[in-house]
Amino acid sequence: MIPTNNTIPYTATPHATWTMIGLCVAAYLYQLTLSGADLEAFFNTFALVPARYTDGAWGPAHDASRANIAPFVTNMFLHGGLMHIASNLWVLWVFGPALEDRLGSERFTLLYLASGLAASLLHFLFNFSSAVPALGASGAIAGVIAAYARRFPYAWVNVLQPIVVLPVFFMMPALLFAGFWFATQVMQGLGSLAMPGAGGIAWFAHIGGFLAGWFLVRRLAPPANPVEETQAATRSALWPWTTWMRWMTWWWRR
Repeated sequence: MIPTNNTIPYTATPHATWTMIGLCVAAYLYQLTLSGADLEAFFNTFALVPARYTDGAWGPAHDASRANIAPFVTNMFLHGGLMHIASNLWVLWVFGPALEDRLGSERFTLLYLASGLAASLLHFLFNFSSAVPALGASGAIAGVIAAYARRFPYAWVNVLQPIVVLPVFFMMPALLFAGFWFATQVMQGLGSLAMPGAGGIAWFAHIGGFLAGWFLVRRLAPPANPVEETQAATRSALWPWTTWMRWMTWWWRR
C-alpha cells in the first residue's frame, strides 16, 4: 500500500522534513559518484554492519574500528537504489509536514533521529553477527508513521494499491494503516528469524523505529489546542465523504 496524502493540513514550512530529505538526496547523489570497491568501502564505513562490533576479525579486515558508533546514525541517510530512496522519502513527505507542524521542527528532528537510532539498535540485536550493511531511512520513517497515527487518531490516509497494472485508490483511517503496516513488519520479521538468509529488508529496524515513534510522540508533543483538535477531527471525519462527492460531481459533469 502506497500512501498518497492525508487529511491533516499544515501551515508552517516543514524545514526539518525538507532537511532530512535533502540530506538523504545529497548522500545518494554522492553514492552515485562511487562504484565497485569505493562504494563497498563507503557502505562498510557508514552503513550499519553488526559484525563490525561482534566479529573481531571483520573490523581489521575492513579498516573499521569498533569504537566508531557513528554508523548507528549515519546509516539512516544512505540508500541502496533509486526505488529505495524514492519510496522512503515519499512516505516521509506524506506524513512528516503535518507532524512537524504540531511538534515543531526541533522536536520532530529529535523524534526522527531517536526513531532511526532505535531502528539501528533493534536491527543490531536481531542480526548480531551479520556482515551485510544495513542502510536506509525506513526505520526513522516508521517512527514518523507511528507518531502520526498516535498524534492524529482521527486522520484518514488516501492509499494507492496497484492491482497488476490497475491503480486502485481507497481511503482508510491512519490508525488502521499504521496498525496494518506494523503487523506486516512483525510477521515478516518473525519469518526472517526462521529463514535468516532470506531477503534483504531490515524488518526489525522498522519495528524498532515504529515502537520508538509511538512511545516518544506523547512525550515530545506540546499540549494540543482543544478547539483546533475538534476542528481537525471534524474535517477528517468528513474528508472521505467530501472527497467522494467531489469525484461524483466531476464524473456527472462529464
